[in-house]
Amino acid sequence: MTKDQLTAAEHEDSMLLQLSRLNHRLEAIYKGGGSGRIAKQHQKGKLTARERVAKLIDPGSKFLEFGAFAGYEMYAEYGGCPAGGVITGYGRVSGRLCVIVANDATVKAGAWFPITGKKNLRAQEIAMENRVPIIYLVDSAGVFLPLQDEIFPDRDHFGRIFRNNARMSALGITQIAAVMGSCVAGGAYLPIMSDESLIVEGTGSIFLAGPYLVRAAIGEKVDKEALGGAQMHASVSGVIDYKCTDDQECLATIRDLMDKVPAKIETVFDRSEPGSHDPSALLGVLPDERSKPYDGRALLAALVDNGAFTEYKKEYGQTILCAYARIDGWSVGIVANNREVVRSGKGEMQFGGVIYSDSADKAARFIMVCNQKNIPLVFLHDVSGFMVGSRSEQGGIIKDGAKMVSAVSNSTVPKFSIVVGNSYGAGNYAMCGRAYDPRLMLAWPTARLAVMGGEQAAKVLLQIQVGSRKAKGEEVSEREEKELLDKITERYDTQTSPYYAAARLWVDEIIDPRRTRAYISAGIEAATHAPVERFNVGAVQT
Repeated sequence: MTKDQLTAAEHEDSMLLQLSRLNHRLEAIYKGGGSGRIAKQHQKGKLTARERVAKLIDPGSKFLEFGAFAGYEMYAEYGGCPAGGVITGYGRVSGRLCVIVANDATVKAGAWFPITGKKNLRAQEIAMENRVPIIYLVDSAGVFLPLQDEIFPDRDHFGRIFRNNARMSALGITQIAAVMGSCVAGGAYLPIMSDESLIVEGTGSIFLAGPYLVRAAIGEKVDKEALGGAQMHASVSGVIDYKCTDDQECLATIRDLMDKVPAKIETVFDRSEPGSHDPSALLGVLPDERSKPYDGRALLAALVDNGAFTEYKKEYGQTILCAYARIDGWSVGIVANNREVVRSGKGEMQFGGVIYSDSADKAARFIMVCNQKNIPLVFLHDVSGFMVGSRSEQGGIIKDGAKMVSAVSNSTVPKFSIVVGNSYGAGNYAMCGRAYDPRLMLAWPTARLAVMGGEQAAKVLLQIQVGSRKAKGEEVSEREEKELLDKITERYDTQTSPYYAAARLWVDEIIDPRRTRAYISAGIEAATHAPVERFNVGAVQT
């Protein structure tokens, strides 16, 4: 083997180890509330949320989940909340790409934690911005009362769900809701505000207040079925459109309904026959030691069809790579951080992964051109931030950085962000971080998201804490200083982890690099259902 092949093999071994950790954690998440609660679900004649999704999507197709790590290592005092108690993602139903939302009743009876609300809203946001159908598989006990103050009254809390129902209806976005278990209190509005609703006989129920609350409130004694069961709603109230005998019939009916929904293509993005691609090539690019340089062009070649791309301004602003390519046949513009140490056109050394004035200027112009050509954008993050120091400040790094941020902000073509390595500080913003509305924001297991790198941040925080103690007249020994540094570093490293970010939905999903193309392709396909506004260059031109 050549030296390059040996290096790639080492990188692949390191990535496979990280993927093993990822898959081990996912296996635990996929069990939801555990085997005991899954068994109880089956005893009631109900499928689990994941089983329902698997039977709903087209045979042979794959579910592209987002938000699997929502709530990860959060809410320990309440026994945890795997996947935020709800399954969300893209699935193909009767040939149509849909957003699917399925409550997991094995997790606290499907009750809504704060992260559950955030995850549901994110799923609706994806459906709205792409104008794709959304299917709700409802099985929830409602708001998790011990945390009701964090889920009920604010702008982006529980009530926003129903506002979104109404907005999607006005936009003509198909919404189908199937009540396959409990659907209580405010949650009862969701299926009724959808276009069509289904209920499963014997297990599904809808009411604003259950039998116990009704008795306490008005003294009426009524059983669950008479109050809000399938037969009552199908024949008396007329609330439900379709009554089904079991989960299987319910899912089959949804598939039949989706089969009759016409496709609405609003924006055509260029696509040709997908080229050849070796998924495993993506595993051998990134070095295990994140401070080591690597050629960003190798990452592009491993990601795109036939390994072929056309680089924009190749010799200018080389710490950012801009290129046209195809991913699964789709024409895309790629903006990627280059981790190589390079020389600028003036002969000055430039550090890889840092955004300099020339690279910011190049990226801003490329983003503008992609908008004019109606080409979707893919951002590959491995960025330490913008260059600092007197020379950069005098050279106008703030102005050039602002141009790039403005271009990203004003860009209206679909944007997709993949954090493959570091995503620090304002570099996160310039590379289309979460605040800049990427259609999907994904992370590899190697990702890190923070204001700055762990080593620098820990030293800054140490200086602040030691300075504060000394100002009070306290002595700090070298040993205490080291212990304090280690403690700060450990906490900071935890907070920069992709799992920490995914738990809070700062990224939509942590993915195996080999699935990157599938997510981007599905994202662009989804985006064809929505109109694209004309790009207003604003402050980009100078």
